[in-house]
Amino acid sequence: MLYVVATPIGNLKDMTLRAIETLKLADFIIAENPGHSAKLLRHYEIGNKKIFQFAEHNEHRALPTLIANLKSQTGALITDAGTPGISDPGFRLVRACVENGIKIAPIPGPSAAIAALSASGLATDRFLFLGFAPRTEIKLTRIISLGKAVESTVIFYESPFRIIKTLQFIAKHFPDCHAVVARELTKVYEEFLRGAPSEILEQLTKNRAKGEFAVLISFK
Repeated sequence: MLYVVATPIGNLKDMTLRAIETLKLADFIIAENPGHSAKLLRHYEIGNKKIFQFAEHNEHRALPTLIANLKSQTGALITDAGTPGISDPGFRLVRACVENGIKIAPIPGPSAAIAALSASGLATDRFLFLGFAPRTEIKLTRIISLGKAVESTVIFYESPFRIIKTLQFIAKHFPDCHAVVARELTKVYEEFLRGAPSEILEQLTKNRAKGEFAVLISFK
């Protein structure tokens, strides 16, 4: 049995009672970053658990052992923040469990993309989630154009090192779109910037861009 357990994206109070209960009952934990996750487990007074790492650099080596263990024990998959498998390698473990007939149960909770969308003020009836933004201007503009064509709000994550460049691409190709940039969701310095891409770009350029960003683009 594999439980896919969502964990807080910033505010530790967002951990659900069911998530805590599941982690306590699991025979072992599967984490992207065991050191980071150990702190989370200590915070919620979850006793000593064997923690297996499952990350981009070791997923192929780790899969056989994890699948073998999950055939006779209960594991809980967590990621550094948010819902496992969403823009992280956890989906490969879930897929391997499906292929091996191992039961999977989601323990829903925080997701940065959904949190940003829910408070954005943009249309929520249809959206296109990109994960982390494409790095090239051509790829980024192509996929935002696809979102425009299917009348969907486009959502993606961006780092503080690339947010200015990415917004410059958007302002250049989609100057009239409705944009929202959500920064440091659920944390002390949570902030939503709304307006035309050029307006948000001006604010971020004036006030040094820090933190983790979710960017939303809509044409409705």
